[in-house]
Amino acid sequence: MPLHHEKSAVSQRREHGNTRSFRIMQLQSTGDAHLPSLLRSCIDHKSYSTGKLLHARILRLGLLNATFLCNRLVELYSACSKTRYAHLVFDSTPHKDIYTWNAILGAYCKAGELQSARQLFDAMPERNSFSWNNVISSLVRNGFEQEAVDVYRSMICEGFVPTRFTLASVFSACGALLDVEVGRRCHGLALKIGLEKNIYVGNALLCMYAKCGLIEDAIWAFRDLPDPNEVSFTAMMHGLAQADRVPEAIEMFRLMCRQGICIDSIALSSVLGVCSSGEYDESFLDSCGGGLSCILQGQQMHSLMIKLGCGNDIHLSNAIIHMYAKNGDMDSAELMFGNMSEISVVTWNLMIAGYGNKCESDKAIKHMQRMQCCGFEPNEVTFINVLVACVKSGDVEMGSQIFDKMSFPAVSSWNAMLSGYFQSGNNIEVIKLFRKMQFLGVRPDRTSLAIILSSCAGLEVLEFGRQVHAASLKAAGDADVYVASGLITMYSNCGKIELAKLILRKTTKLDSVCWNSMMAGLVLNSLDIEAAVCFKQMRQMEMLPTESSYATMLSCCGKFSSAFYGRQVHAQIVKDGYTSDVCIGSALVRMYCKHGDIEGARRFFDMMPFKNTVTWNEMVHGYAQNGFGHEAVCLYENMIGLGVKADSITFVAVLTACSHGGLVDAGISIFNSMWQEHGVEPLLDHYVCIVDCLGRAGRFNEVEVLIDKMPYRDDPLLWEVLLSSCRVHANVSLAKKAAGELLHLDPQNSAPYLLLANIYCSLGRWDEARAVRNQMNDNQIAKDPGHSWIDIKHDTQTFL
Repeated sequence: MPLHHEKSAVSQRREHGNTRSFRIMQLQSTGDAHLPSLLRSCIDHKSYSTGKLLHARILRLGLLNATFLCNRLVELYSACSKTRYAHLVFDSTPHKDIYTWNAILGAYCKAGELQSARQLFDAMPERNSFSWNNVISSLVRNGFEQEAVDVYRSMICEGFVPTRFTLASVFSACGALLDVEVGRRCHGLALKIGLEKNIYVGNALLCMYAKCGLIEDAIWAFRDLPDPNEVSFTAMMHGLAQADRVPEAIEMFRLMCRQGICIDSIALSSVLGVCSSGEYDESFLDSCGGGLSCILQGQQMHSLMIKLGCGNDIHLSNAIIHMYAKNGDMDSAELMFGNMSEISVVTWNLMIAGYGNKCESDKAIKHMQRMQCCGFEPNEVTFINVLVACVKSGDVEMGSQIFDKMSFPAVSSWNAMLSGYFQSGNNIEVIKLFRKMQFLGVRPDRTSLAIILSSCAGLEVLEFGRQVHAASLKAAGDADVYVASGLITMYSNCGKIELAKLILRKTTKLDSVCWNSMMAGLVLNSLDIEAAVCFKQMRQMEMLPTESSYATMLSCCGKFSSAFYGRQVHAQIVKDGYTSDVCIGSALVRMYCKHGDIEGARRFFDMMPFKNTVTWNEMVHGYAQNGFGHEAVCLYENMIGLGVKADSITFVAVLTACSHGGLVDAGISIFNSMWQEHGVEPLLDHYVCIVDCLGRAGRFNEVEVLIDKMPYRDDPLLWEVLLSSCRVHANVSLAKKAAGELLHLDPQNSAPYLLLANIYCSLGRWDEARAVRNQMNDNQIAKDPGHSWIDIKHDTQTFL
């Protein structure tokens, strides 16, 4: 529909001016020509009392027929927030013009009485751009962005051309709604009518793009502005910071200074917010304002604040404390805190949150106590900050005491306690607290539901998990992907994989977390082929795999008989640029080792730029499983020499290598060094490895001495390993003892019967072997069948 203007604004002003001139002549005849200017002054200064006196004068002189005076009275009462009186004047105006209607409409919009404003707007006999702008801007200001966009559409359909105020309001609404489609259409219209370079429109446009995550479009909108002001720069700084482009955000502030733009408290507050993001690695510093870290940039802003004379601004001082606290510099935060002439509850909360981030719950609690001694009353944020500090410090008991002191804890406080119990591994308490939360009628949010579902998954309590599922449907519905991923994990861990698949199918907007949860669940339930199919479907839906996706998929490929699929995934990892990720690198090493390609695993291991303990463990374990005992021990010694901390899994891997490689003395030396040199207490797996190592070497006297002293004597695995060694060395007496212990601990295990029978057979003692076999049949013990497979052109043939 073609756009057209109403009666031109010039002609309206001319008519209004003619009418006003006539009314002034009337006033001059009565000697009250000064009334319009007096009313204007009252409006400007919001002088309610003086305005009422002038209103009385107008009534006494019988001048209500002067429409322009009535319009001024409506404006006066609107400016003084007396909407009811404005409406009374409006009703008593005998000759209403469009200015009268717009004045009362503005009064309702200013007072936030949107329902009355909409009714009045619909009843207006005539509307102009000012009328539309009033309604649209008031809807946006009061958070009714979608209604504002709908009104804008009606305005365009009725043929009105939007003004700079219209477009600025609509761009603001689109930014709040993240509706970039409507925003782009408005951008096109702004280009058509030549308003794209207007400073108000341009600032609103770049803000819209920044909020929608389209930072490149925001940069183009910024560059199109002929004379960007402080609002433009501040909006760009905020948008770049939100997009994690911290160096560019700080450089934007430097550009603002170079161009002589006025630096006000809002600009300083914004750049301090950017500096508060902090916590990036050293390689990032060179691109951040000449190699300065965020904490140094923040210190410069602190100096600039003092230079500009803003040192006593409490909001900026709070921003400085927040910047220091976020960057972990609590000494500077304390210095700033001590020098402030005025502090507020917000200041105390920032200090408490800062100590919470550093896991110093004792200092956070002391600050809350000092805060109360100074006469400040802790609010909800104070308690949450202290609670989070206790949880992060691992002091869940103290956190529980703080939580119990809260009169009406918000959902965020409940979430902090749920998270604390979950992180400490106390899933039972998580469930108890969630039940209490429901009993008190506190509505859980997506975070509460995700935590409780994780606890249900950890405990594998299906029935309670179903109840949480019902609560999630009531609270968040099926659409929340955050909850959906938790449900998929819970049902997968409880063995209900079909229900997990159903959740995945019913979720309309899937993200990578949901797909990762589904793949992990399938692998957990030994459905590796289906996990690979799930990975393929994820890619077909143009969902980019994450580090977790690839790690799960490599774990899955490691179980396949062929390395073909693993190499395909490796190629995709290289293409997507994830080869430097330490978790994916460790998974690749494990995958190649499982397929026996120890050279390929070592080659990739040596190429990895970053390695952690897990990476070293995988390579040592790969050598051990593939019979390269000497290489495994050498790699272990290299690992220790480089200062990498060994853990219990490291010692399992290297002791397994010593066992398989016959390196008995090296194994004993490493076993003895576990606690003495590395502070790692030997567990069952370590004892099993060293028993296997000694047993394979036939050093049974040392084995018996070790078993008598070890704390894991009642574990079947230990005796099964010993029995296996007795078979190799035909040690019948010890084999009988081991078999007896094993049958006592695990009567249904076929291994002791078979191993003992094989020992007798190897010695030609057929009667005794037959007796063991008969005893096995009498006890109805069946041997698990073995499998063999061969890969022919990527097709696996299995034999039973």
